[in-house]
Amino acid sequence: MKAKGQPVQFSTIKGPVTVNVADHAALERAVRARFVAHEGFALATINLDHLVKLAKDEGFAAAYLAQDFVVADGNPIVWLSRKAEKPVELLPGADLVVPLAQWAAEEGTPVALIGSTDEALGAAAEALKTQAPGLKVVACIAPPMGFDPESAAAEAVLKQAAEAGARMAFLALGAPKQERLAARGRQVVPQLGFASIGAGLDFLAGTQNRAPAWVRKLALEWLWRALSNPARLAGRYLRCIGILPRLMKEARAQRD
Repeated sequence: MKAKGQPVQFSTIKGPVTVNVADHAALERAVRARFVAHEGFALATINLDHLVKLAKDEGFAAAYLAQDFVVADGNPIVWLSRKAEKPVELLPGADLVVPLAQWAAEEGTPVALIGSTDEALGAAAEALKTQAPGLKVVACIAPPMGFDPESAAAEAVLKQAAEAGARMAFLALGAPKQERLAARGRQVVPQLGFASIGAGLDFLAGTQNRAPAWVRKLALEWLWRALSNPARLAGRYLRCIGILPRLMKEARAQRD
């Protein structure tokens, strides 16, 4: 897969965000290089819901612009990249948890799990150690409800993970909290890598159910989720649909 010219970009209230990692192989190279060099990073997975928020939330947009790696989480992002003639591969955050853990294990990089609940983190840690032999999970931190990524408590969480020996943290706080915490972490503990993966740890733990594989293969995970919780998600998906005409126009304008 080869993109033409500059990578595909998406507008935010504070400037364009670039999907700067086009495929799984490129992500593996980039992350492993950071592990080997003992350098930190922040990884975000962009989707339509994020783009709705990024058009209005300056704090979220600033956090996104501070990410080192951005990948496509959602088929609409992939379709828009093709419309721009700058194709990228679908890399959902939930699908990256195990590969990231495996790369960390192979490079001797200890990890921390931040977010969700103590029960879910414990189960996710065991699942990861099974699927990524040799992985060291040195901290499981479940912040309380209402956790503010800009607070003193957030700085304490970041330092707790670093002091435990972690060199990468999985952030399962949901957007925009996880991306904002990652951006802050790049300042407070720059030696750590941060991967914002939403419900990825809950899926591993079995505390949340993901759409079946056949549904995901048909690119209908959004519909499965909407039908499973229409009261919470119907409005979100309507807002996502509402920005598609603008995004299509922007994508066409990026063609070389």
